[in-house]
Amino acid sequence: MSERAAKVTPADDEQDDDQITDSAAPDAVTEDDAAGGDSGSTAEPVTTGAESVVRALENAGVEYAFGVQGGAIMPVYDALYDSDIRHVTMAHEQGAAHAADAYGIVSGEPGVCLATSGPGATNLVTGIADADMDSDPMVALTGQVPTEFVGNDAFQETDTTGVTTPVTKDNTFASDSDRVGSDVSEAFALAREGRPGPTLVDLPKDITKGATDREPDAPTVPDTYQVQERADSEIVDAAAERIENCARPVMLLGGGVIKGEASEACREFAIEHEIPVITTMPGIGAFPEDHELSLEMAGMHGTGYANMAVTHCDTLIGIGTRFDDRLTGGIETFAPDAKVIHVDIDPAEISKNIHADYPLIGDAETVVEQLSEAVDSSPEAKKWRAQCQQWKSDYSMAYDAPEDKPVQPEFVVEALDEATSDRAIVTTGVGQHQMWACQYWTYTEPRTWVSSHGLGAMGYGLPSAIGARLAADDDQEVVCIDGDGSFLMTLQGLSVAVREELDITVAVLNNEYIGMVRQWQDAFFDGRHSASDYGWMPEFDKLAEAFGACGFRIDDYDDVAETIDDAIAYDGPSVIDVHIDPDANVYPMVPSGGDNGQFALTEDQL
Repeated sequence: MSERAAKVTPADDEQDDDQITDSAAPDAVTEDDAAGGDSGSTAEPVTTGAESVVRALENAGVEYAFGVQGGAIMPVYDALYDSDIRHVTMAHEQGAAHAADAYGIVSGEPGVCLATSGPGATNLVTGIADADMDSDPMVALTGQVPTEFVGNDAFQETDTTGVTTPVTKDNTFASDSDRVGSDVSEAFALAREGRPGPTLVDLPKDITKGATDREPDAPTVPDTYQVQERADSEIVDAAAERIENCARPVMLLGGGVIKGEASEACREFAIEHEIPVITTMPGIGAFPEDHELSLEMAGMHGTGYANMAVTHCDTLIGIGTRFDDRLTGGIETFAPDAKVIHVDIDPAEISKNIHADYPLIGDAETVVEQLSEAVDSSPEAKKWRAQCQQWKSDYSMAYDAPEDKPVQPEFVVEALDEATSDRAIVTTGVGQHQMWACQYWTYTEPRTWVSSHGLGAMGYGLPSAIGARLAADDDQEVVCIDGDGSFLMTLQGLSVAVREELDITVAVLNNEYIGMVRQWQDAFFDGRHSASDYGWMPEFDKLAEAFGACGFRIDDYDDVAETIDDAIAYDGPSVIDVHIDPDANVYPMVPSGGDNGQFALTEDQL
């Protein structure tokens, strides 16, 4: 698997040409052009390690790569020059990682990002960690100083594999020009196999410059990597019996449902057996939220009715979820009366946080199909479904929007939803705006919700919109709902969107605060707004114009519908600076570690 020690080979380059930066290139080849060059490929034979790296990406069907040039990665960029892979030069390496991450979420295939050694590689780490927390398929390729300089504190040297080991599914220090292309092929295969995640290959400059005529192996995982596809049939039968005989069932769909292409199977199962459905935040879109069985998202800022259903169910069918703390609140109060059926492809997640009475290890789609075959009769749950509908009425997500107050953010999110198609893709940064985007947009399709969940990385929204746009179908709108604090962190990505002529719409919900921090300070720190007041924000509409994008501004309700229509109709990147009520808060809310059934609807209830 990962190599930790470098193989020292003579360097054939000068150190002073390892200290530079900046370039680009272009679309993809076939999967048959792989192992050993015996496939009848018409491609030019490889002559260097760098060309073998690029050939491995071509063989894997890679169409786009996101990155920033630099000295140690330069040989790979030179090889990209003659490739059909389209390289998108980002304005910051963090943006490259987030764009690749979003590309993987929307396309289902690993996104690829590149950076040079040292600061280039370390700038990728936030995006790699985000992909690791959310199990998103991604391949990171990082330049490294020549192997003879490794360990000598050379210019722009960092122990990249050491730094990223905790946040990658697998990483490799390439030590052989003949092998380096196959290292990349294996990294690509590992990123998408089983539970997806980020992989990394660190590429010393002498290895990528080194001579080789070796074609990379096809993208395959090592023989030692085993993934269990089907769950134990006896446990499946026992779980099926539990479902048949329960009275208050709930299906909880996590991000693994979408990554495992199990959304359709879950929808069919829920509808056939009339089981209410809730999702985690990463699972948004796995089940249509306009369906009568949908209770939408559960957890810290989930709907009241979803949290009531979790709290009072007697059977919880969790699929592709890791039961993280933002979902569960206090472990002892989460689904206290329920027997838990847990489906997950990763055995490490079973009973890690919530005890599984019926542990079903396997591929989500496969295991749901197993359950479908094993369940002979639907549970008698008519009264339960009626109760869930009553909770929907009791804990409605309705909100006030008085005309004599500043624009409410919920109104803006709903207006954006109404102005776009059901297949529109939403990306977000992290904060209050992220929660409003969860709560007030109606998601009906998988792979239309793109956000940073486990890591909660502010700044994710704009670069992820770039990756999402390139992965999306031409007829899908891409809308980034961002906060002023998040947008400020990565807004240099506007230069990329303008240069690449990407049709994305950014709506900045501007309250001149780090809003979620301000909300917590009001609730738990006596309203002491330490370092959360951002009253010095720029005028984002004018800033957008300076980048070459189209800028808009919303100050009152009369502006909302027409401005949104104009921004979405604009053929290119547009930014709407939406001045919202600075006092608006996100509710429902379950305090950290609290009881989901005791959610607050106002600050007084916290």
